[in-house]
Amino acid sequence: MDKLIDKARLSDWITALADWEVFAPALEDGVWTFKAAGEAVSLGHTNVKQPPKDFAFPQREIYFSFEQVKGEPPRLTQKLPAEAKRVVFGVRPCDGRAVPRMDRVFNDPQFPDAYYQARRNGLAYVGLACNRPVAPTCFCKSVGGSPVSSEGMDVLLTDLGDRYFVQAVTKTGEALVAAADKLFVKASPADKKALEKTHADAEAQPQRAIADAAGAAKKLKANFDSPLWETLAQGCIGCGICTFLCPTCHCFDINDEVTGTAPMKGNRVRTWDNCQFPDFTMHTSGHNPRETLGSRLRQRVCHKFQYFHENYGMLQCTGCGRCVSECPVGIDIVNVVNKVTENVA
Repeated sequence: MDKLIDKARLSDWITALADWEVFAPALEDGVWTFKAAGEAVSLGHTNVKQPPKDFAFPQREIYFSFEQVKGEPPRLTQKLPAEAKRVVFGVRPCDGRAVPRMDRVFNDPQFPDAYYQARRNGLAYVGLACNRPVAPTCFCKSVGGSPVSSEGMDVLLTDLGDRYFVQAVTKTGEALVAAADKLFVKASPADKKALEKTHADAEAQPQRAIADAAGAAKKLKANFDSPLWETLAQGCIGCGICTFLCPTCHCFDINDEVTGTAPMKGNRVRTWDNCQFPDFTMHTSGHNPRETLGSRLRQRVCHKFQYFHENYGMLQCTGCGRCVSECPVGIDIVNVVNKVTENVA
């Protein structure tokens, strides 16, 4: 289903999605972030600071509440989120490619995550192709992606000047377009040629490059004990921004938060965790198998380029470049992978 919509009618499309809760990028204090869409929506953003992963995997969520009354069995009340229809506009292709990677983890048939699934079931993504790199740190092409990829999207928009070329990718995407069918016109052969040229030009834009991303898994495994890990991690201050802003990082911790003692009651809570924190792998014995900066950097990089590839047959990194642009000490995952894998047969 290939159609066109005037940019001036974008807000009308969003208004027509009355059955959906709609989110779109908004500039707030100089930072692009996803917010509930207002009456006027424009997709003139670069990329949002924080990827849209928290729509299905929030930074903090309650599993269940508990209460222990003396002489009675514990009372547990599950807090499964209610399914809701939500659509996120303006998702960039790197963040779209993160969606199937997160799905592989949390929709694993052996270990399905009911909390993730409840949010994901009603969630849709309307992507926006990158006609040019949105940041100098982008490297999506190096990890098998594309600035015009529709992977993970329900609809892909491409900017053609005063209008968007609209491609519905899934049945949900078709329904989103059908909800405002009168706003769209059928794409002509000339429109499709314009799309092809725009996409070709976007693909030709230069990006930073990982020399051998396809061979990285094997080479990283061979260089597991390289002293380069400690050298490259020396500046790390353990702030964790690299993983908190990553569209595919998904490690979490579980804690019981006590809210009362008579009777004992509280909540079991899941929160994002971070492999760059010193106590991430701390054992109750006090032993820490990743006590050095280098071992923690190695875990982050190898999870993206080796372990995830071994488990799921795909790289976990989507090349958004946030971990590079936001690192306060300049640790660069492209440089790290290139350095550790160079000169490895």
